[in-house]
Amino acid sequence: MKIHSVDQGAEHMLVLSSDGKPFEYSYSAEHARFQCVLQEKIIIQITCGDYHSLALSKGGELFAWGQNEHGQLGVGSKFPSSSSPQVLEQLSGLALVQVSAGGAHSLALSMSGNVYSWGRNDCGQLGLGHTDEKDAPSLIEAMDNHKVEFLACGGSHTALLTKDGLVFTFGAGQFGQLGHNSTRNALKPCLVTELAGKGVTQIVCGKWHTLAFASDLGKVFSFGSGKEGQLGNGGTHNQLVPRPMKLSPKEELKFENHLSGKELIMIAGGNQSILLWMKKENSYVNLRRKIPTLNEGTIKRWIAGVGTKQWQNTKREIKEIFSSPACLIGSFLRERITEETISTHLDLNKARNVFKELTQKEWITNTITTCLKDNLVKNLPYHSPYQEALEVFFLLPECPVMHDYNNWESLVVPFAEAVCKMSEQSSSILNEYWTSLQESTFLKLVQMFKTAVIAQLHYWTENSESHWHVKALLKVLEKLHRVNQNKYQLPGSIFIINELFHWLDFYGDAYRRSSWKDGSQDLQSPVIFCHFPFIFNILSKIRLLYADSLLKIQEKKFRACMRLVGIVNQGASELAQLPTLNLRVRRSHLVEDVLAQLSRFENEDLRKELLVSFSEEIEDTFGGVKAEFFHCLFEEMTRAEYGMFMYPEEASCMWFPVRPKFAKKRYFFFGVLCGLCLFNCNVAHIPFPLALFKKLLNQTPSLEDLKELSPVLGKSLQTLLDYEGDDFEKVFFIHFNVHWDKSDVELIPNESCQVVTQANKKDYVSKCVSYIFNTSVKAVYEEFQRGFYKICEREIIEFFHPEELKDVMIGNTDYDWETFEKNARYEQGYDSSHPTIVMFWKALHKLTLEEKKKFLVFLTGTDRIQVKGLKNMKITFCCPEHLNERDPLRAQTCFSILYLPKYSTMERVEEALQAAINSRGFC
Repeated sequence: MKIHSVDQGAEHMLVLSSDGKPFEYSYSAEHARFQCVLQEKIIIQITCGDYHSLALSKGGELFAWGQNEHGQLGVGSKFPSSSSPQVLEQLSGLALVQVSAGGAHSLALSMSGNVYSWGRNDCGQLGLGHTDEKDAPSLIEAMDNHKVEFLACGGSHTALLTKDGLVFTFGAGQFGQLGHNSTRNALKPCLVTELAGKGVTQIVCGKWHTLAFASDLGKVFSFGSGKEGQLGNGGTHNQLVPRPMKLSPKEELKFENHLSGKELIMIAGGNQSILLWMKKENSYVNLRRKIPTLNEGTIKRWIAGVGTKQWQNTKREIKEIFSSPACLIGSFLRERITEETISTHLDLNKARNVFKELTQKEWITNTITTCLKDNLVKNLPYHSPYQEALEVFFLLPECPVMHDYNNWESLVVPFAEAVCKMSEQSSSILNEYWTSLQESTFLKLVQMFKTAVIAQLHYWTENSESHWHVKALLKVLEKLHRVNQNKYQLPGSIFIINELFHWLDFYGDAYRRSSWKDGSQDLQSPVIFCHFPFIFNILSKIRLLYADSLLKIQEKKFRACMRLVGIVNQGASELAQLPTLNLRVRRSHLVEDVLAQLSRFENEDLRKELLVSFSEEIEDTFGGVKAEFFHCLFEEMTRAEYGMFMYPEEASCMWFPVRPKFAKKRYFFFGVLCGLCLFNCNVAHIPFPLALFKKLLNQTPSLEDLKELSPVLGKSLQTLLDYEGDDFEKVFFIHFNVHWDKSDVELIPNESCQVVTQANKKDYVSKCVSYIFNTSVKAVYEEFQRGFYKICEREIIEFFHPEELKDVMIGNTDYDWETFEKNARYEQGYDSSHPTIVMFWKALHKLTLEEKKKFLVFLTGTDRIQVKGLKNMKITFCCPEHLNERDPLRAQTCFSILYLPKYSTMERVEEALQAAINSRGFC
């Protein structure tokens, strides 16, 4: 066979054939013969230490075998030796360009110029700044942005050659083999100053000596042990600094320059040195093979090749590159620029353009897809602690095939599963990269995983595989959601998966049995999605909220019925009451009656079905009266004249007072009432600012929230922040106090004279905001919050964003009267063209906005619109046969049904409409 390269250790030899097969020969074995190792791999580089071997495959995998007493195999310390090659998992995915083995230590060089070392380190030969052995690869600290292009290992020392021709050495130095004019060891790479400026292009290390070739000078420099004459200096003495080799005691050895058509190969053994001056066209020159990578010529050849032979070669080359994370990364490395801080070693723009160009050809697209599916995504280096290995996770989403809807299961799911398996250190590297993306690229990444989730829902089967697929995809979306919150702050809607609204069954038995509330991520039910609230649209969250309320009510009724059955079976005379919260109140004393009755139930579980009735009015068995009950109750309690809340600057928002006129318990009951309103699926006008809903969700109110509550104060504080003049104190002349709720308050106790300056103005504004929203209202707010969460389930409320929670609790006033009319339904003798209907709509549209809102109260019990909006509200017109011209309008509020007699004149319609909107009560 043809031999590509040979290396040997103390007792063994490695031979690499030209077709990439390594053969090992052991001198100490009885009946020794060459044995082929790694038969299933194509090997491109081999190297031997004293008692261990390394082999780099064409796909970028590094294998090690032999002795492991000092960790020189780099695979951990679980065994002292290995006769069979072991893959170095920690270097998986790295685009390695060279490997080298010393006596009992090893080094690897990546295409980006990073150096990794492991093994024996008693003399500092690993270059890590200490003498502790390493049984796994460690990254050597970069040397002032000098890119390493070659490395060489000696017995216990190491040499590095940089792109700009500098030599750095470290490790054992007792014979001067480091070239530092010293016999001391060096624990970190140190520059060989004697060679600086000489343009070194080659280095090799013997056991105790080092050689360096400066091609422009045509000189070989040697240093270290010269005991056997290996330095070529005409003697056997050691050299502590590099000196040129000599032909005689007086004549320096000199080679022709690089234009001569010849090339020097240097070999350093234990105590020998060999120099081969050979023609460049000789096949033995430039023996160091590299892993295959893409280049411009390769791309053009792939696209242009049409013949059968070219097609087969191209297919093989595509498979080699797109099946290997290392080869793919190596194809798009960017040049490292001195002193440049970059978030990635990759040229992602180049990658995008290349991928786009390649995928214009369908057969190339199909081949790439197959390679990624069958090989690359199954071998993603999620366990690697090194960024340049993890950069395949940066690269893959740039490939169009990852965004093809047909590849969600074969490509996106395993990609997501690999991301989920990353260690905390690896995840932080990926997160840092995600924060460096442009918004458009970040959005595309989010959409890739959303598309996969939607596809999984479409092809859903109730098995563990489906659950694990979705779990992995959603976990990655969760990571991206956190990145968005911390960096981009794009609208949360980019993560919402609207398809979930129609797919999930919140009311089913699966929901009731699921363990999502206790923090479990059990995948026995689709309700696992409740762990990822950011993907829900607000309608889904409302559906979840209302389902939770309904199930609590049903469960209580079920238990009560079981108790009732038990009592009957025991012959007891007492019957269990159904678990409802019954309130019977007078309109004229509404607040007093409500608070008095709630006081009796204070220590009970109030998460029950609420039944409300007004004295001397008919009871609504459908519960439609609840909407008007909450409307009237909050209208009364939130009036400025009532005095429970303060309204700064006559603003439309209210807030807790600094010195409340009511006892704290009343604020507790107000929180209970807010919770009951939400728990019973109602909305009411509770004019709190967004800050209140942020506090309920443990978020901190900001200056923007203060602008909503108190526009004048908020605007004045913003003016302070915006002013950058040097005369700040002279222009504003303010101290660390604030005027709030009719009082001046010191923001720093006993420091009211402290002046606000350009330097401390942010602190002043922060203290103002904190005082108003936190400090001044701490006691009454905590009572309100306690009451609210006595009713509402905190775990569900926390699914909402503050804006969503505000909309769900207080509704909105987004009135669209034209759509309201279009959505109307007609029954019992009515249609859209009936004269009475035509007159009704004409009369309604003539009303003022306030009068129209009163009509909504009459029809639905409230003038607040739930999140779905007025355009989804459907009024139904009915005219039972017993109604006549003299009868008034009546409404069934829970179903928005209007009983409209067949009035014959416009005057009668308007009269009835006015009577309806000015009436109160159910009769």
